[in-house]
Amino acid sequence: MHKPKILLIYTGGTIGMVKNPENGALTPFDFDTILERIPELKLLDCEIKTFSFDHPIDSSNMEPKYWVEIAEIIQFNYEETDGFVVLHGSDTMSYSASAMSFIFKNLCKPVIFTGSQLPIGDLRTDAKENLITSIHLASLQANGVSVIQEVGLYFEYKLYRGNRTTKINAEHFEAFDSPNYPYLAESGVRLRVDEKMLLEHSNEGPLQIHRNLVTDIGVLKLFPGISKSILQGVLSSKLFKGLIIETYGAGNATSSDWFIRSLARAIKNGLKVINVTQCIGGSVRMGEYETSSKLKEIGVISGGDMTTEAAVTKLMIMLGMDLSDSEFKKVFESPIRGEITEN
Repeated sequence: MHKPKILLIYTGGTIGMVKNPENGALTPFDFDTILERIPELKLLDCEIKTFSFDHPIDSSNMEPKYWVEIAEIIQFNYEETDGFVVLHGSDTMSYSASAMSFIFKNLCKPVIFTGSQLPIGDLRTDAKENLITSIHLASLQANGVSVIQEVGLYFEYKLYRGNRTTKINAEHFEAFDSPNYPYLAESGVRLRVDEKMLLEHSNEGPLQIHRNLVTDIGVLKLFPGISKSILQGVLSSKLFKGLIIETYGAGNATSSDWFIRSLARAIKNGLKVINVTQCIGGSVRMGEYETSSKLKEIGVISGGDMTTEAAVTKLMIMLGMDLSDSEFKKVFESPIRGEITEN
């Protein structure tokens, strides 16, 4: 019988560190010896290979060029590999998992991001469980076909769709949540996969990578008393090609004339303005309240129930495409990787 082949990609982060028991110093883990250091992995019915970045990256230093590098590693090994597990620092993991979902086209194999809150060599570490279960999930097959065929994020007993996640806690083991979409799998006494929640794929050709990410964007969180002069300065800047506005509640913002006029002028000059809610859960519903009707009228694009992380990375990808204004709005407001709930 075919044994699934899994590639473990270490980019950096807490999960790849071990603590020296004598002086407490953290040093990088040698993933080439992973089967010797974590013998439980031998119980998994799969073959594991490893790849480590030459210089591990703290997740705070993660950049789009590294997303492309991860994607290229996966593409290079795609044909002979059945699943991929990406070890990553937790702080920006939701951005990376979201970005990877949009970078790939025709992905039909699992790419599971995971990490940990404590180093792999720590006595109370969460790293081993996250690592072992992520590899198990990446190796799941039915009739020779991967059960999971999308980018996921596994942390503390739950597998989430990567582009639906956000980091919610810096101290608890339950560091992530998917506020607007159910988890895909749960690890307990049994590993349960909710197959009806998984992304469905039709095999449309070989795996492709979108390499052109435009980073000339900004994120603006609204608050009562936001400065007129500062906002107008941001909107008039020719450096921005896209701007994500985190609005109140269901996509509401001040209806002051200066605010609406400034936004309308910027949109007319070509700025793509995206509306996402600053609430943890819920969706933008422009036009439901008077305070969002004018945003809809002037051409602000709805982010629906997308996370800010998904909106940021989708915007970077789409700005690198040659789309008309109407096409851009239509595609952004539609689910292309399960990142948004259709109305």
